[in-house]
Amino acid sequence: MRETAPVFHDEQSGSWHVFRYDDVQQVLSDHARFSSRMGGGDPSETGQLFASSLITTDPPRHRQLRSLVTQAFTPKAVDALAPRISRLTDELLARIASLGTADLIQELAYPLPVIVISELMGVPADDRNRFKHWSDVIVSQTRSGAINEDHHATNVEMTEYFLDLIELRRSRPGTDLISNLLSAEIDGQKLNDVEMLGFCSLLLVAGNETTTNLIGNAVLCFTEVPGTIERILKEPSLLPQAIEEVLRFRSPVQSMYRVAVADTTLSDVQIPAGAPLVAWIGSANRDERQFQRPARFDIDREQIRHLAFGHGIHFCLGAPLARLEARIALEAVLSGLPGLTLAPGSRLERMDSTIVYGLRTLPASWQPV
Repeated sequence: MRETAPVFHDEQSGSWHVFRYDDVQQVLSDHARFSSRMGGGDPSETGQLFASSLITTDPPRHRQLRSLVTQAFTPKAVDALAPRISRLTDELLARIASLGTADLIQELAYPLPVIVISELMGVPADDRNRFKHWSDVIVSQTRSGAINEDHHATNVEMTEYFLDLIELRRSRPGTDLISNLLSAEIDGQKLNDVEMLGFCSLLLVAGNETTTNLIGNAVLCFTEVPGTIERILKEPSLLPQAIEEVLRFRSPVQSMYRVAVADTTLSDVQIPAGAPLVAWIGSANRDERQFQRPARFDIDREQIRHLAFGHGIHFCLGAPLARLEARIALEAVLSGLPGLTLAPGSRLERMDSTIVYGLRTLPASWQPV
């Protein structure tokens, strides 16, 4: 599609699909031409949970909302989480190190980010499994785009849960992110419940789903290419660069949506006002015009200007936290599970989603410790 139809109109769905790096970057960053707004409506309907969230608002409201939560994700604030993330990682690996085999998604890549974001939001430990189920349902998407009963029930359940939690924090505030957002003001006005719901839903999904997939995708990439793990163990300074290559090669977020503000053109293709667009991040990060040998995973690749975290004003606020969690988790996995490989005979299945990219399970083997 990058070669023959870089901007493609799907007449069945009405959407325009964008595949090349330069075009995807433009769609993601040019908010004057490509809006992030979603329509209002019942929050229990799919998508409306995010109707007033950071990813679905344009300036100036976007700038105001983002400023409220930025402080929780500054480099200093994120670095302060490192000791807790390290302890959690060690505890999770200690359960499986002596076994010599386990599903690394279930035992590490899933629980670690869920615990971290739950603690940031002040969510009780007993509710973490519900968190994971909800985010899995939200990012799953059938090819037909039809909304099934599970999607609707999940949205209703999430809405009720977060509204109850918001009300609880309103009457009994703590030191968590939800309490801080409730006390914040924009031009003398506090956030309304729909905006709070948007923040909670976005933090839930973005805070755990993408990091789970980043960790799992990294282990898959490292075990696929012979000598990669040995190389990183010998040269630990390569790990951050290797993580950036994972973000490019197997982008945890594959696509983002926008709407054309007015009649416009992309790659000489006319796009009408109001047209929905899908910017394919996963395709942009494999664009031959931007990357040499893009289909090859290469930890020596330098200046990896991928779009895995988006671009422009909507660049992922949680990128520093995702990178930190991935680095700590992968350092511990590679050093603590010697001889790490995929379990013999493993049949890998990717998640059922057109939005995120990751594995359902990651059966691995190593020398028991």
